[in-house]
Amino acid sequence: MFRPLDVVTSLAASITRLGAGMSAEAPAKRPAKRLELYEFEGCPFCRRVREALTDLDLEAVIYPCPKGGKRFRPEVVEMGGKAQFPYLVDPNNGTAMYESADIVAYLYETYGKREPGFLIGIGPLALAGCMVASAMRPLNGMSAVDSKQPKEMLELYSFESSPFCRLVRETLCELELPYILHNVGKGSPGRKAYVKRSGRMMVPYLADPNASKEMFESADICAYLYKSYGA
Repeated sequence: MFRPLDVVTSLAASITRLGAGMSAEAPAKRPAKRLELYEFEGCPFCRRVREALTDLDLEAVIYPCPKGGKRFRPEVVEMGGKAQFPYLVDPNNGTAMYESADIVAYLYETYGKREPGFLIGIGPLALAGCMVASAMRPLNGMSAVDSKQPKEMLELYSFESSPFCRLVRETLCELELPYILHNVGKGSPGRKAYVKRSGRMMVPYLADPNASKEMFESADICAYLYKSYGA
């Protein structure tokens, strides 16, 4: 897609969600082991779960499962019995589940201090908003393209509502590149450590330990990912 149109449509998707997935507060407790989320960027049901992760300031290992993907979709079928997304695995207590509404409820009950707001909650309004946002970019973050797998997992500092972070997450999804998601929404306690590492409060920020590469700017990151891992 033409870069300016990419940015405009991604911004429109963020505006549609009225700030959901922008802010964060410390959870009631943090999981000792990172959560694992099997999802794909263009899925509205997955979007609702990612918004909850930002809101709760939770990290996760993301396993992209775009349509036509051959890396992680089979794992979900093996673990849960069907290719349905999102699929959450919480290694801290052996929980694994489908259904975005159930996952959101579980995350807030297990790690949150409060109920989810109406924009992220389990009601029809939240889901309708996610569907409209996905419709802004109907082809992005949906289908797999040929790629090669990195030896070590990439890291992405991001928050769900950032239109520029979305462009990077779409690329990671299409290339089926798993990554550690560090959520640093507004108000996140993790921002201080992030700024210490990166030098400034700006996202997205990609760290690739395979090439000792760390970088800002969504356009540069997307180009780097395709050059380094695209087949």
